[in-house]
Amino acid sequence: MFEYIAAGGILIIPIMLCSVVATAIIIALFLKLSKKKVVPEGVADTAYKLAVSGKMTPQHINQIREGSSLGKVLAAGLDSVDQPRHLMKTNIEETGRHVIHEMDKYMTTLGTIAAIAPLLGLLGTVVGMISVFSVITSQGVGNPTELAGGISQALITTAAGISVAVPALIFHRFFRSKITDLAIEMEKSSMRLVDVVANASPQKRPAAVAAANQPAPAASGSEKAMAAVRAAKMKKTSVGGVG
Repeated sequence: MFEYIAAGGILIIPIMLCSVVATAIIIALFLKLSKKKVVPEGVADTAYKLAVSGKMTPQHINQIREGSSLGKVLAAGLDSVDQPRHLMKTNIEETGRHVIHEMDKYMTTLGTIAAIAPLLGLLGTVVGMISVFSVITSQGVGNPTELAGGISQALITTAAGISVAVPALIFHRFFRSKITDLAIEMEKSSMRLVDVVANASPQKRPAAVAAANQPAPAASGSEKAMAAVRAAKMKKTSVGGVG
C-alpha cells in the first residue's frame, strides 16, 4: 500500500489529507445528527404541557433548551408565550435558522472535498503524463522503466481522487437529506407549540372578559355629595351667564 502511495507523487498528499478530513467529518456528523440528540422523544410534549400549565419557570425553559436542538427552538417559543402570535413565530423561526446553520456546519467542507478530490486526481494524471512525455523526449520510448513511473503516477492519483470523492459525495447527499428531514420535523413541532399556545389563550380570557363586563361598584355617600356640589355649581354658572 505504501508503495502505491509513494508512486502517486506529491499530489497524493493533498488527496490523502482530503480523505482523512472527510472521514473525520462523516464520523462527527453521524454523532451530531443523531435523532436522539436533535429531536428526542418527549421534549415537544413537555414543552406543550409547560406552555399551558401556567407554572412555567426559567429553570424549566433552560432545561428544555439545553437538552437538544429541538429544545432550543421550543425554548424560544416558550420565552415568547406572553407575546403576540406573530412575534412568537418570528422568534421561533430565527432560532430555528441558527440551529439549522449549526447542524449544517461541516457540510460545506464535505461537499468541497467531494468536488476537489477528483480534480486533484486529474491534476496528478496531467503531471504524470507530462513526466511520461518528458522521458520520451529525452530518452525515447526504448526505456519502459522510466515511462512506467509517470504512467503509474497518473493512474494512482486518478484512482485515489475518485476513491475519496465518491464516498464524500454519497455521505454529503445523505446528510443533506437527513438535515432537511430533521428541520421539517422541528418546524412541525414548533408550529404546533404556537397553535397550542394560541388555543390555550382564549381559555384564559373569559375571566378577564367577565371582570370587564361587571357593573361598576355603587358610588359612596361622599362621592354622591361631591357630584351634587358640582351639579349645583354648573347650574349657577349657567343661570348667571343667561342673566
